[in-house]
Amino acid sequence: MADGDPPLQNLQKLPLKSRLLLRLRSVIVEKCCRPNMTVNRPLISLFEPKVSASSAAHDGVFTRDTVIDPSRNLWFRLFVPSPTSDDLPMPILIYFHGGGFVFFSSDFLPFDILCRQLARNLQAIVVSVNYRLSPEHRYPSQYEDEFDALKFIDELDSSAFPEKSDFGRCFISGDSAGGNIAHHVVVRSGDYDFKKVKIRGLIAIQPFFGGEERTESEIRFAKSPTLNLERADWYWKAFLPDGSNRKHPAAHVFGADGVNISAVKFPATLVIVGGCDQLQDWDRKYYEWLKNAGKEVELVEYPKAIHAFYTIPELPEASLLIKDVKNFIQKTVSNVNHQ
Repeated sequence: MADGDPPLQNLQKLPLKSRLLLRLRSVIVEKCCRPNMTVNRPLISLFEPKVSASSAAHDGVFTRDTVIDPSRNLWFRLFVPSPTSDDLPMPILIYFHGGGFVFFSSDFLPFDILCRQLARNLQAIVVSVNYRLSPEHRYPSQYEDEFDALKFIDELDSSAFPEKSDFGRCFISGDSAGGNIAHHVVVRSGDYDFKKVKIRGLIAIQPFFGGEERTESEIRFAKSPTLNLERADWYWKAFLPDGSNRKHPAAHVFGADGVNISAVKFPATLVIVGGCDQLQDWDRKYYEWLKNAGKEVELVEYPKAIHAFYTIPELPEASLLIKDVKNFIQKTVSNVNHQ
């Protein structure tokens, strides 16, 4: 990738420290993905800064962790904005983090920062759910974990959440692999009878989908600094069942073996696309697939956004994301209220 390419042009605007950390993290992740399809966990743990939950408000938000199943390391972090002068109920945003199904956790510093910003700026209760990782735990472990977490939240006594939590306005969200998981959880939720959780929307941020054929954007951004094509292929091999390829419906949701989405109860959806992300062609296909199935779906594209731009607060697109998610939630809630 030449220095004049848009992804690097955007990154050149970052402070030197941020650029060095981004480059270092990319190199370490590459080193940790072994050819034998195992991960060097001790090495990656040295470069995954984590932050503990805190009952004291930080940046206007306090946090609390709840364990669901310790045998699966299944837990969630609750992000609660500091009390405001009004007494309005707050929507609930359930968030699934990215990392190719292979890396990171809900206490990983960049995701903690992102969820804190979402909670504060949206005035929403954010629930960041941790899940098992590949290749130690392959498909469908991640989908099962997140759906079980959703059922756990639905069955919790309401007193476990802040009093102003509005379970009638729940939004499922996720970035990259988390966006993939969010889609599959929503599909599975379509015919499940929740007690109090009502899923009003899906927010898919650069969702990780794929297929055997190479798209133009995969080729064009094959050496992108935050998700290159070789690493994406490795992630799919580490996640999908042995012997499967990227035609598997977990990756190729719009393929012949995928779920007939037209028959699924599906909420309003926001798809966020990065114009300098190798996944952009798959994400646009996802948008068109939902639209052709008669689903309510909106696409927002940031032309200069690289993959995982939302973990780099200095990038202007990170602020745009917060604004567009807020608008989507407000519009979706307004539409529900007028039905």
